[in-house]
Amino acid sequence: MTENGPLVDAESVPEWLRGLVAASGKVDASAFTKFQPPRGTKTRPAAVLVLFGEGPRGPDVLLLRRADTLDSHAGQVAFPGGGADEDDGGPVGTALREAEEETGVLPSGVRPVAVLPDLWVPVSGFSVTPVLAHWVNPSPVHAVDPGETAAVARVAIEDLLDPANRYQVRRTGYDWVGPVFDVDGLFVWGFTAGLLAAVLDLGGWSREWDKTDVRDLDQALAAHAARARAVYNGGSVERERS
Repeated sequence: MTENGPLVDAESVPEWLRGLVAASGKVDASAFTKFQPPRGTKTRPAAVLVLFGEGPRGPDVLLLRRADTLDSHAGQVAFPGGGADEDDGGPVGTALREAEEETGVLPSGVRPVAVLPDLWVPVSGFSVTPVLAHWVNPSPVHAVDPGETAAVARVAIEDLLDPANRYQVRRTGYDWVGPVFDVDGLFVWGFTAGLLAAVLDLGGWSREWDKTDVRDLDQALAAHAARARAVYNGGSVERERS
């Protein structure tokens, strides 16, 4: 199990990021997920990079959309990340390596600033360590392997916080309700949306939004796809930005 908390002095990061870095060591996994592995469950280590930069519209975060042809989690929006390799040297190394492989981000321009608690993902069996980082020297990013990644985007925190872009979904047959960010041509749900929502809360950034707006997941996905087709003239939302 990885010990969570700041990796740097909170005063050494931009003011807007200090609260999140300082709070990273004051929470446990229950602040992010209700899922806990049963005693004796063997989990697989993984890490994701929650990379905050500063773009034209203020702070933003790096997200990617997985290729539609993948066997698992096809088309879903995620943070860069994946399973650990023996040579990574820990979750920070895993997160940076995966981010470079998936989005082309240069690790030399990234400053890891905190580690959040390990989060168990039942569907995959991974124990995921979120690594928070500040993009000190941003580099161009793109979908390195189209077979793995369909698109890469820097999404403004301001847009994620907009109540008009937030609601919840439920999945038929599952005792589960989770948040959605329907923003910037991306439909963020599941593990990524849950982690993102908790990070926004932890950083003290969240605004009030209508948590009673709960929609069927399949219907919400279909509505999102229809809007995307209308906006992008029949093409899927596969945009890349730097």
